[in-house]
Amino acid sequence: QLQLVESGGGLVQPGGSLRLSCAASGLPLANYAVGWFRQAPGKEREGVSCIRSSGISTNYADSVKGRFTISRDNAKNTVYLQMNSLKPEDTAVYYCAAGPLYRHSVCLPSDYYYWGQGTQVIVSS
Repeated sequence: QLQLVESGGGLVQPGGSLRLSCAASGLPLANYAVGWFRQAPGKEREGVSCIRSSGISTNYADSVKGRFTISRDNAKNTVYLQMNSLKPEDTAVYYCAAGPLYRHSVCLPSDYYYWGQGTQVIVSS
C-alpha cells in the first residue's frame, strides 16, 4: 500500500509563493504517475498538474500554467508543486495522488488510486 502525505500549505498573500511536498511511503513512488488536485468549498475536485512516473512529461491546468511547476525526486520518494504568483482563486485544499496512468492533456481524479489527506492553501491579504 502506498501512503502519501502532503505538506507546505498555509496562508500567503496574493502574489506570493508556496512549495507543496508530497512524500510517499510503503511503495516506490517511481512506479506511479503523480497528480496534484485541489478542491475549493462548494466546487468539484480539479486536476492542477500531473507528472509521468519518469518525470519526463508534465501537464498543467490552464489556470495555473506559467505559475505552477511540478517536479519529482524519485530517490527521495517525493513530488513537489512550486506555486508562484498565487491568486485568491487558488485557495483550496490541495491533494496529491498516485496512479498507474499518465495522460498528456488532463489530470483526471478517476485515474489515481492513492490519495493523501490534503493540505490547505489560503491566498488572502
